[in-house]
Amino acid sequence: MARRDREKALMLTNPSSSSSPITVSDPLDAEFGFSRPDFRTSQLAGSVEFYQRHVFLCYKNPQVWPSKIEDSEFDQVPRFLFAAVMVRKADMNKETRLTICEGHDGTETSNGDVLIFPDMIRYRRLTHFDVDSFVEEVLVKNGEWLPGTPERLKGSYVFVCCHGSRDRRCGVCGPALISRFKEEIELHGVQSTVSVRPCSHLGGHKYAGNVIIFGSKINGEVTGHWYGYVTPEDVPVLLEQHILKGEIVDWLWRGEMGFSEEEQKKSQEIRIKLNGETDVGKNAEELSQTHKSEKDTAACQSRHEVKGCCQGNGNSYCCQNPVFPEKLDNLDANVGATKVISDKNSSKELNSGIKSLL
Repeated sequence: MARRDREKALMLTNPSSSSSPITVSDPLDAEFGFSRPDFRTSQLAGSVEFYQRHVFLCYKNPQVWPSKIEDSEFDQVPRFLFAAVMVRKADMNKETRLTICEGHDGTETSNGDVLIFPDMIRYRRLTHFDVDSFVEEVLVKNGEWLPGTPERLKGSYVFVCCHGSRDRRCGVCGPALISRFKEEIELHGVQSTVSVRPCSHLGGHKYAGNVIIFGSKINGEVTGHWYGYVTPEDVPVLLEQHILKGEIVDWLWRGEMGFSEEEQKKSQEIRIKLNGETDVGKNAEELSQTHKSEKDTAACQSRHEVKGCCQGNGNSYCCQNPVFPEKLDNLDANVGATKVISDKNSSKELNSGIKSLL
């Protein structure tokens, strides 16, 4: 009987319509989209609250998501999972976020699948019968969930907030970014190593479009970088510069999983100093011109499996190796980091300047 109930619970359906809850038009864009009055008016760096683990439940699409996951009108799986995470939060030794992302039965991310970062694992087909045991074994005890087998995730995972029922700004901006990401991913031929999907509320709707990029370092460690105020014109830059080269796009960067707000700000200050940048607010059009001559190279590299970033990133500081002042003296020894200091004298001068900033 229990088995029959579980099989029935797995029979989920999705509306046949697209994941875009709102069709972008000029009036909507002017009020809620990339032309809205408050667009790019707030400081981005340091706007991500500290957390250490991100759990995504794949479930239906933004058109059927209520304003809040815990709302009674939402289906049992997301509602029960949210409640269980809240109840057991104090028992977890990792600060954990729960977010819904789009899921479609019969695809790579079916309804009930759970993606966990930085673990880079997927559990298949969670039902409301499984929620308590899943939270206990995986999120509280940091073990494996015995009814399921964890699958290793590879490549880069991009999530874009499209939660229109929570905030119209994300409902307008998100779908446009999803479409552009899919176009660029196909153009660069990296469908097997880069995936993008809409997700629910991330925090900071005023920064819409909001994007998170998860990916593995060369040594296997996973990072999660947040970007805000992203426009469709910025998408090629994020793909080519961040995902394929491993360089943080600082004028759009909000922060990183595992960093406190203050650490995020300091990390960016140091990175900008190391790269010799003076204008973090430069726009995507300017940077696109700078990288125009590199497009053919990036497209060529992207046809091969992306095993890690930091490949051929010139003089820019690698996004996967954030450095704080106390570690600057050993910068040249960091595996995977780009050498940015050519001699001891310049290193001492740079360290002195950075410490004075902090």
